[in-house]
Amino acid sequence: MSETILVIGSSGQIGTELVEELRKIYGNQNVIASDIKEPNNSQEGPFETLNILDKDQLLSIINKHNVKEVYLLAALLSATAEKNPEFAWELNMNSLFHVLNLAKDGIINKIFWPSSIAVFGPTTPKQNTPQSTIMEPSTVYGISKQAGERWCEYYHKKYNVDVRSIRYPGLIGYKSLPGGGTTDYAVDIFHQAIKTRQYKCFLNESSTLPMMYMPDAIKATIQIMQAPSEQIKIRSSYNLAGISFNPKEISDEIKKHFSDFEIFYEEDFRQQIADSWPQSIDDSHAQIDWNWHSNYNLETMTNDMIKNLEQLLKQNKI
Repeated sequence: MSETILVIGSSGQIGTELVEELRKIYGNQNVIASDIKEPNNSQEGPFETLNILDKDQLLSIINKHNVKEVYLLAALLSATAEKNPEFAWELNMNSLFHVLNLAKDGIINKIFWPSSIAVFGPTTPKQNTPQSTIMEPSTVYGISKQAGERWCEYYHKKYNVDVRSIRYPGLIGYKSLPGGGTTDYAVDIFHQAIKTRQYKCFLNESSTLPMMYMPDAIKATIQIMQAPSEQIKIRSSYNLAGISFNPKEISDEIKKHFSDFEIFYEEDFRQQIADSWPQSIDDSHAQIDWNWHSNYNLETMTNDMIKNLEQLLKQNKI
């Protein structure tokens, strides 16, 4: 039986596109998608319903499919986690422990676990945020990601677990709906621009945040996992940079496509979260260690996003 890859949280924003790309590389049958609920879209390839907090169920799926590589994407994101802090901590931390312990016991060989710019806080330098800096996160999501980074590094040093991680900025993609993050305005704004030509933004117009177009994020995820182990020098999590912009800048770009588009601003609790995060990221370690570079800027991302999202909405596929 061939070794396979398991993607946990495959129905989410990242998982939807990651499964698709991994199956192109490794074949449909060698990439197992899993989530707590069945996917709405029909994926070509095996799917397992999995509650990641049930470690016996997890082990059963891993044994059934001879899984040796795990991408753990299941998490409660920033805005959603603030509404349910205890469950967010339980899900975000215990899911990681279940997978790390499987690697420690030699049942699986390699793990990808995403961190986030949420690990940074109001005391972190906001411009060109360094790889190693002050990290005092002010959200449950950020606290869980910071703790997760430390545990990943610990398991690597103590048990030689091959765990790899990147700190995702805000992610923008057209293949799935927003998932409850503070940066999700930059996904929703495209949906509303196409459907109604209006968007009410929960951040103010000058809230500059680090963002990344999903094809770049998927590329980075697969690239770090394919890199030789000796190239992965950081076992907590790598900074990753794409595009930094604010709501006004992205709305101005959208207006080049829809001249009648209007944006309104009505701040809510997510403004405070955004204010605690960096505005731009230094990802020179990722560039040097495993040759990372992004492909998209604000203009090319906007062009591609609108073109593809219009097609999907016409076909009622999202």
